[in-house]
Amino acid sequence: MDLENAIRARALSLGFDACRFTTADAAPHSAARLRAWLDMGAHGDMGWMADAADRRAAPTALWPETRSVVMLGLNYGPSANPLEALDRPQAGAISVYARHRDYHDLIKGRLKQLAGFMLARAGGGEVKVFVDTAPVMEKPLAEAAGLGWQGKHTNLVSRDFGSWLFLGAIFTTLALVPDRPERDHCGSCRACLDVCPTQAFIGPRLLDARRCVSYLTIENKGPIPRAFRPAIGNRIYGCDDCLAVCPWNKFAQATREAKLAARDDLDSPPLAELARLDDAGFRALFSGSPIKRIGRARFLRNVLIAIGNSRAPALAAEAERLLRDPDPLIRGAAVWALARLTPERLVALQGEAAAEADETVREEWAKETHSLKN
Repeated sequence: MDLENAIRARALSLGFDACRFTTADAAPHSAARLRAWLDMGAHGDMGWMADAADRRAAPTALWPETRSVVMLGLNYGPSANPLEALDRPQAGAISVYARHRDYHDLIKGRLKQLAGFMLARAGGGEVKVFVDTAPVMEKPLAEAAGLGWQGKHTNLVSRDFGSWLFLGAIFTTLALVPDRPERDHCGSCRACLDVCPTQAFIGPRLLDARRCVSYLTIENKGPIPRAFRPAIGNRIYGCDDCLAVCPWNKFAQATREAKLAARDDLDSPPLAELARLDDAGFRALFSGSPIKRIGRARFLRNVLIAIGNSRAPALAAEAERLLRDPDPLIRGAAVWALARLTPERLVALQGEAAAEADETVREEWAKETHSLKN
């Protein structure tokens, strides 16, 4: 068995669902596209993308000795349509990728095993492994390797797995025979562009992150801009709309990886229960989950936006209680949520506004009070 087929067979035995090869210079246009996107400011507050732009431009910019890239795909397809969670407004909708163990830990360990196998089989060489956290353009490289193509929603689409592939990469000094790249199969379809609740797509394959629900609920550290709050609905961590509507998902299948199966307690958890999490409770619930990295304050901010959109007056008590939370990010979101559910109660609590020390929270009170008076 030649080296490429041996690597592919080993990758599949480790639990990966796809393994293909490309060269270090296979995505020459990625750097210019990235620079144009950054110049638009569409990356928002993700300064790390601009800071590492030069190293992200090509594998050799990150590691000059790179000759080949092994691209791995791991299917994380859900067992049910994730859009169904949006029909339960008193429960939180969590992005499919975050309903289970953090994929970074799972994939990185397997990449290291595969990299070790490669070097042993080749009798030498060097490798570096990457899972999403390094300045690597995984999606253009995956397209160049033939794993799929970058759809109009900017994510990879696979003819075998639809929109549900985690990606990992191994850079190596070994000269591996590259696979053929995949061509674009989106055609005239606009499903992913049209479904976006906040109209975050400027055009095909051009996303303004500042409008994206995933950015707003995960990367954004401050209050969510008021203009986007109603459209967020009950999405409390990320958004799957553009992925879920892709017609290529008709070929998708539920993940065979048990560690990526959705946890029962993260499948539409009740907003009332989430709103009661203290810091210890938050850390315990999301131990081993990617949700843990945003911290309790940002998470409860998201929960309160969902409570405000729930049209469930019974949840007003949770928002009122959180008006007194120690964190101003939570208090500000609580003001907005309470105003949506029981505005008369917010009026009765004007004494809370007078005692508020944080400027951003006072602004929330002022805007809601002004709105109620007019």
